[in-house]
Amino acid sequence: MRIRSFACLFLLALLPAAASAQDSPIGRWKTIDDETGKAKSIVEITQASNGTLQGKVVEILQSDHGPNPVCEKCQGANKNKPIKGMTILWGLKKDGQIWNSGTVLDPEKGKTYKSKLELLDGGQKLGMSGCIVFLCRQQVWQRQ
Repeated sequence: MRIRSFACLFLLALLPAAASAQDSPIGRWKTIDDETGKAKSIVEITQASNGTLQGKVVEILQSDHGPNPVCEKCQGANKNKPIKGMTILWGLKKDGQIWNSGTVLDPEKGKTYKSKLELLDGGQKLGMSGCIVFLCRQQVWQRQ
């Protein structure tokens, strides 16, 4: 009986941690291309040492450039580097229910955009928007 009570208390103690994980974009996300609807990669979003959020490609699911594509069109340090392992989101700051003021890199085009994140569907989906001036496009990613 004592072990059963301890197990119940332990599980109840875990509930707030599980709920708070759904209130944050931190975790692994399957990226879905907004033009084709196909899953492209898995991005892991973590908190940087300065408190902002960043996202790194940890797996390539689909690519027209083979299983290990590189960022051919990128400039600077990312030029011709493997996309797997590349940080493609950075600088996102919490602002109410969204995370904004960040940057997203589109490795296919080699361009960077202003970015923001918004949790959707109870935290099971993530709206990731990239913007140039007033034009924005949103991809909806799925929590893994």
